[in-house]
Amino acid sequence: MKFTDGRWMLRPGVQAFHPVEVLDVETGPGTLTVLATVVPLRDRGDLLKGPMVTLTLRAPAPDVIAVTVTHLTGRVRRRPALAVEEDPSAAARSYREGEWAVLDSGGLSARVRTAGGWRLEFRAGGRLLTASEAGAAAIVTTAASADHPEGAHYLREQLSLGVGTAVYGLGERFGPLVKNGQVVDIWNADGGTGSEQAYKNVPFCVTNAGYGVFVNDPGPVSFEVASEAVDRLQFSVPGQSLEYMVVHGPEPRDVLRNY
Repeated sequence: MKFTDGRWMLRPGVQAFHPVEVLDVETGPGTLTVLATVVPLRDRGDLLKGPMVTLTLRAPAPDVIAVTVTHLTGRVRRRPALAVEEDPSAAARSYREGEWAVLDSGGLSARVRTAGGWRLEFRAGGRLLTASEAGAAAIVTTAASADHPEGAHYLREQLSLGVGTAVYGLGERFGPLVKNGQVVDIWNADGGTGSEQAYKNVPFCVTNAGYGVFVNDPGPVSFEVASEAVDRLQFSVPGQSLEYMVVHGPEPRDVLRNY
């Protein structure tokens, strides 16, 4: 789903709140919890100037890191749900390292910058795989409409795509194999072959850059693959919480095996 009008402006009726500064970090056994504000903190009064964004990082399996981005908690979980079999041998480790808070899972690391502007990186083998940069993650609201009399709420994330990075997957599709430049809405529909609708949608994609991304949500997931922002993989869901998993390879077949 497109929320912006070009690179800098939002579409009419859209508001977006981005994490800009880390307020607090808590490291636990195999978890990392980050509280981020949506305005720079100069004094206590700035804590009243917008919502708080909570990120919880954990490792459901080796070489896999799950990130949950939350605005409001307490939603009743409704079935169906995607079956995620967690591997007890994951043995993730969280710790502080200079200005970074880090979670390690196998050969994959996620780290959040705790001082300065917002940045969440995923690294493996001494190199950067992808990152959630300034203005990427967002709590998004839209104006009231016939379908949503009180407006709609979404959680959005954008992961950076390096030059030459190609994205594949997302289930049964009838367009080009490389998904760059496409809008893909994950929702099974009986639209027949040869259209943008598909019978077998899967919210999981693989890149040629050593990682894949799985969005753990059985509802409608909207992917903007180098389309709304040409250097980012964007995905969004309606509601107050979004969970996605970065799956390390390094080869595509390894990404699939870990998935």
